[in-house]
Amino acid sequence: MIDFAKFAKYSKSAPRYTSYPTAVEFHQKFGKQELKESLARNDAFDTQESKLPLSLYVHLPFCRSACYFCGCNVIYTSKEDKKDRYISYLKKELEILKTLMNTHREVVQFHFGGGTPTFFDARQLGEVIALIKDTFQNFAPDAEISCEIDPRYFEESQMKVLKDGGFNRLSFGVQDFDNLVQEAIHRFQDTELVKSAVSLARAYHIDSINFDLIYGLPHQTITSFMETLQKVISLCPDRLAIFNYAHVPWIKKTMRKIDESTLPPPQTKLEILEKTIAFLARNGYEMIGMDHFAKKSDELYIASQKNQLRRNFQGYTTKGFSQTIGIGLTSISEGKDYYAQNYKDMALYESALDRGEMPIERGIRLSDEDMLRKDVIMSLMNTLKLEFKDIEQRYKMDFKQHFYKELQELSHYQEIGILKVDHSGIYTTQTGGLLIRNIAMVFDEYLTKIPQEEHKFSKSV
Repeated sequence: MIDFAKFAKYSKSAPRYTSYPTAVEFHQKFGKQELKESLARNDAFDTQESKLPLSLYVHLPFCRSACYFCGCNVIYTSKEDKKDRYISYLKKELEILKTLMNTHREVVQFHFGGGTPTFFDARQLGEVIALIKDTFQNFAPDAEISCEIDPRYFEESQMKVLKDGGFNRLSFGVQDFDNLVQEAIHRFQDTELVKSAVSLARAYHIDSINFDLIYGLPHQTITSFMETLQKVISLCPDRLAIFNYAHVPWIKKTMRKIDESTLPPPQTKLEILEKTIAFLARNGYEMIGMDHFAKKSDELYIASQKNQLRRNFQGYTTKGFSQTIGIGLTSISEGKDYYAQNYKDMALYESALDRGEMPIERGIRLSDEDMLRKDVIMSLMNTLKLEFKDIEQRYKMDFKQHFYKELQELSHYQEIGILKVDHSGIYTTQTGGLLIRNIAMVFDEYLTKIPQEEHKFSKSV
């Protein structure tokens, strides 16, 4: 039995480690020339002997109205011409990109994120898909092609365009079915609406459907979230992403509309997560990493068993490491040794493209130490454990010697039952899995350079 009151005290400001170094380390000294050099270097990694496939992420940033819980980079509008104008700039970005990299490399993943991708109508979605496939023509036969879906904006015409474009996985934003919670987060959608959207996807033979849920939202209780899970199970998604709500009102102004006194405390959030894990296990869903769940028939579970999981800005993916090419406003690219982010401001994004330049705002070139620590942190985030020999063979080093200080720091977590460290590796307990962000932080070299009170991350619990 987990002592939730005891472990709730470990709630602290912590990165989610969708990248390492985290995005707060990106800087503006990394500009268009650095991006050009990085793209060329990563092209060179893709040889007959060593393949570096591509993942494509396209950011579609528009929403009609604000959901108060949302931490994404969005633009609120009801004007169709803004979306058509944006597509014209995506075309400009892709035309420049073709001059900077080999776009004939194999594509293993393609993802529409937002914003609300399905706020774009069928014609507009079709135009973006055509632009991508005209630029990147070498899609793997088993490529994972996915789109985030808002059930409130999802019609059969859009589904047909997505299916014709090769999309084989859809992710539905559900969050919570409780009426009081939905009112507090300004996101209204009942079970029947989501059921109808899922039925439409199944009718077009989409065999991998994900639901996004969030725990820690205002007015949530253990009882109310279990009722939401019962409704979720009745709709039979193939996988679930159940995120810890990141309350960062200093970053997202819309979150200031949430009454913080209605947010469940860390102890309750831990209990919700623990009961969620147990409930889903009883209903055939295995826990993947720190916040994903999947049926044993789903590719996510299969990839986890083959140690092919990878964590990135979209969560967990199934194809192992690939070079992510971020396209569109605020999107982030990731190579073997760099991260690069486009402008968040639309005027700056458009201005760069009008000059014939990639709309890069900031990024970072990874040092050898960064790449080592990234591998350690991502291994922990992906599998909730770490085998020393895997890292030692890859980097030709002695793990215990190199990370002596970090292993000493982990001894505290071992004493309180969060993990076990032995001669072969680091292994989390059930509670350790709930606090994996805390464990990963020990290996984050950048955190030692920032005073604790200046850490601007969401709470780990």
